[in-house]
Amino acid sequence: MTAGNQKGGDVTEGSPTAGPARLNTSVAHNARVWNYWIGGKDNYEVDQQVAEHVAGMFPVIRDVARADREFLARAVTFLAAERGIRQFLDIGTGLPTVDNTHEIAQRIAPESRIVYVDNDPIVLVHARSLLTSAPEGVTDYIDADVRDPDAIVRRAADTLDLTRPVALMMLGILNFVLDTGEARDIVRRLVAALPSGSALVLTHPTYDGDVGGEGNRAAMEFWNAHATPPITARGRTEIAAFLDGLDRVEPGLVPCSQWRADPAVAAPVPQFGAVAVKP
Repeated sequence: MTAGNQKGGDVTEGSPTAGPARLNTSVAHNARVWNYWIGGKDNYEVDQQVAEHVAGMFPVIRDVARADREFLARAVTFLAAERGIRQFLDIGTGLPTVDNTHEIAQRIAPESRIVYVDNDPIVLVHARSLLTSAPEGVTDYIDADVRDPDAIVRRAADTLDLTRPVALMMLGILNFVLDTGEARDIVRRLVAALPSGSALVLTHPTYDGDVGGEGNRAAMEFWNAHATPPITARGRTEIAAFLDGLDRVEPGLVPCSQWRADPAVAAPVPQFGAVAVKP
């Protein structure tokens, strides 16, 4: 369902295209657990219990959650301020928090247009928090699955001009597509629908030991047994393949905590991040 569309302060209801959102609060869910790790309040006891257990197994996960959020802010700022991008397609939005994509982009360029995409019922419930556009710009929310990229592109075109560059935001979303071939195909189809000058912004967890990812395997096994949706990590080479055909912005594919961050204070985390531009 399209939760709404804010244009100059006016919110209008979209037509339902799916059944009513149903929240399952008996099983821990990624959006709520992630919210808990970054200090949010939109979570339940079951989410807190799983979050604490995973953090006990893999303490760096709290640093990963914060680093991923800080990477988003740096990447959006770079694309809006230095690349002049005014359109953002944010897939796997997660729960609204401080400094969402539209807030960062519209501080730099109030006319920016942002489409959020998620298929999580709890995100849908909170979607109106994502529709607080500056009067000059637009925000929209699409209830859709990353596994249906054609539908995402078709519906995003109602808000975005797909003849002009778009920043495709895929932070911590491809790790929920367990089949690597399917994940690569999703990225390929989404990027193919965007014009030259568009950018892919990506983060993804890794098992790689040189950035502290060894503990991810056991933590994810526990997660997949006790929470939803199932998740996987990938190695640097597999993650790099998502960027094939694109020009990586320096410093390339690195721990997201270290992408254009102060090297004196940015310790690596087992979550790679990159920004890459379509030639």
